[in-house]
Amino acid sequence: MDVAPLRPPDLAARPFFLVAERIMAASPAELYRQCTRQFGLWFADPGSIRMRPVVNEPFFFTAGGGHPHYGRFLRLEPDRLVELTWVTDGTEGAETMVTLELSAHGAGTALLLTHAGFPGAAARDRHEKSWPNVLRQWDQRTAAEV
Repeated sequence: MDVAPLRPPDLAARPFFLVAERIMAASPAELYRQCTRQFGLWFADPGSIRMRPVVNEPFFFTAGGGHPHYGRFLRLEPDRLVELTWVTDGTEGAETMVTLELSAHGAGTALLLTHAGFPGAAARDRHEKSWPNVLRQWDQRTAAEV
């Protein structure tokens, strides 16, 4: 049964967004699992995660030595798509939206990340610099397991 999000964030007044792409060594199924059940392997501080992969379910974790991240899942399509809200000090408290699209690419995955709803260009620019590094580190960690 598909569950619609209670209320997706209204991004109309916040048009700032970014796109990051990367070919990942791991399969779409593996990356989906790590996005929904193993955030601690590649992003979150170990032991800080409060997350269940259920639409509308809120989550919390810290990253980078204690920086809080909050959100909720908006859409989950196994092995294909994860969409969630993302609230941190880096988004200046705005409820932004991250969409991860996964598609098979050889033995790995073409990953397309869209992060939308930033309150301004400065917040977007900070994330535009950090997301490629996050994806690179994630790929390196999962490539060792492939």
